Amino acid sequence: MLVMNLPPVIVVLAAGRGSRFDAMRHKLAQPLGTSTVLGQTVGHAIASGLPVVVVTTEPLMAEAASLVAGRDVVLLPGLQRGSAALGMGYSIAAGVAARPNASGWLVLPGDMPLVRPASIRAVAASLASHPVVFAQHLGRRGHPVGFSAELFSDLVQLSGDEGARRVVARYPSHGVEVGDPGVLVDVDTPSDLAAVRDRVTTPGAPR
Repeated sequence: MLVMNLPPVIVVLAAGRGSRFDAMRHKLAQPLGTSTVLGQTVGHAIASGLPVVVVTTEPLMAEAASLVAGRDVVLLPGLQRGSAALGMGYSIAAGVAARPNASGWLVLPGDMPLVRPASIRAVAASLASHPVVFAQHLGRRGHPVGFSAELFSDLVQLSGDEGARRVVARYPSHGVEVGDPGVLVDVDTPSDLAAVRDRVTTPGAPR
């Protein structure tokens, strides 16, 4: 049985290849405001007041280590194309396994730098009443997605690129409506990055 002596832990996923940015630096290391895409995401996670772990690979190790303590970085082997063993599911499993005594885990992709700390806290608070919780804005499902401690065994067995979809489908889930469009916004392409930069630099723009 798990001994739950920690609050929910935010697992920031930063182990993808960023393949649509092949000609440039990794998408998570792209400049954004006074930081980077990953830096903004992790900064908002830390500002929530919850513990944070960053799951990453060697190319982003230095970036991750500049944002959180070394003990809070989970280093994975490099991803290989076509590999069924690694991927988002593997990253989630590694992050959860690194903090097995938490009262739950909030999965936050590293390419979502506009998610507000208050939205993260709202999802964490709902884990006390629901096994699976996700942030939503105007009825649209977004991130972070939270999982209660009772789902530990399911989460640490994840692998491949499907993330936690099977777990979400297996258990009742609850959407927390937030006034935060950032829970829907990720940086997947250079055009996405340009749009996010506009939001960050334009006064009064929705974030």
